[in-house]
Amino acid sequence: MSITTSPTRSGETTADDVAGGVVLEGITKRYSGQVAVDALSLDIRPGEFLSLLGPSGCGKTTTLRMIAGFEHPDAGDIRISGRSVLGQPPFKRNVNTVFQAYALFPHMTVAQNVAYGLQQRRVGKAEIRERVGAALGMVQMRSFADRKPTEMSGGQQQRVALARALVNRPSVLLLDEPLGALDRQLREEMQLELKLIQAQLGITFVFVTHDQGEALSMSDRIAVMRAGRIEQLADSDTIYSAPASAYVAAFVGQQNFFDGTVTADGSGVESAHTMVRPATRITQVAPGVDARAAVRPEFVQISTERPDSDVNVAQGRIIGVSHLGETMQFLVQFGSDMSIIARRPTPDAPRVSIGDTVWCSWRAESVQVFPIDDSAAHGGFVGPPTTGTVRTR
Repeated sequence: MSITTSPTRSGETTADDVAGGVVLEGITKRYSGQVAVDALSLDIRPGEFLSLLGPSGCGKTTTLRMIAGFEHPDAGDIRISGRSVLGQPPFKRNVNTVFQAYALFPHMTVAQNVAYGLQQRRVGKAEIRERVGAALGMVQMRSFADRKPTEMSGGQQQRVALARALVNRPSVLLLDEPLGALDRQLREEMQLELKLIQAQLGITFVFVTHDQGEALSMSDRIAVMRAGRIEQLADSDTIYSAPASAYVAAFVGQQNFFDGTVTADGSGVESAHTMVRPATRITQVAPGVDARAAVRPEFVQISTERPDSDVNVAQGRIIGVSHLGETMQFLVQFGSDMSIIARRPTPDAPRVSIGDTVWCSWRAESVQVFPIDDSAAHGGFVGPPTTGTVRTR
């Protein structure tokens, strides 16, 4: 499935209207006959923070490199600020790219690294000093201007790389997994700083990542990619709460999947261990056809006593307990071949131990139903590819 943006609302700025808009129109890229990007169309609005999210090999970095000019599409068109850039080299496009590898010159100071691009463009010395100082101020690195890259931490080097890109005042900033080499705490701090800088400057950011947490926390919109195409394009809340497919549901966040058959009246999915009923009649899958019901772990309640309701209730056994700080996570096994995850706030978590028999329940409003495909395990808990998949034998 290939998805582009929804129709523009009245009065809304389009990608071709002003500086900073990016339009990809049916772009295709092949390597040795293999399709890396497949007739992809996308409008990136001026001044928005858009993330290309997906696993390795989905085409997100290739797409970014085509926008930057490091790769050229075999078909389609790319427009930046309303003008086609096909055939233009990177230095003639008003974009800059920040990579995971910072590529700073080790023999130069921080200020010299940031000034390098301006010097190549023969900008005056006074203007260079002013712009370098302003760029370093944005990333809180003024006091490091005279240091060498080898004298700084990875996070500080990343800030310098960002300042070097911003000093050229691009209309579009492209970021190719720039936080991947940082430890978790520093990565989270940089996520906040990047979003604040983007909001302050109003520059269009196109951010490539395989980390769904990064994309959810920073993006105005997310394009979830699969096999060179966009599976879903929407804001963070929609991507998380209303995924367009089982693939998106599994990749963004974590899911419990129940595979089974849609009942004759379309009221639920009959799985091997329980009946899973959504709040409304199932229309996306025909009665008698296999389907996949999904419930996120945070919506699963656990109790040692059977709930009053007979809807969306299943009995299982605790086979794993994990303390995650603010939440407790429970792995519950049904029968011998399936397990699901329940996650509860730590203060409200039930006091249960491994081996205890419990009842799991969830509201019909929290159930989503999808057609069967190969995007996830056939029943049980599925996490994003970055955290792996839990299956029972």
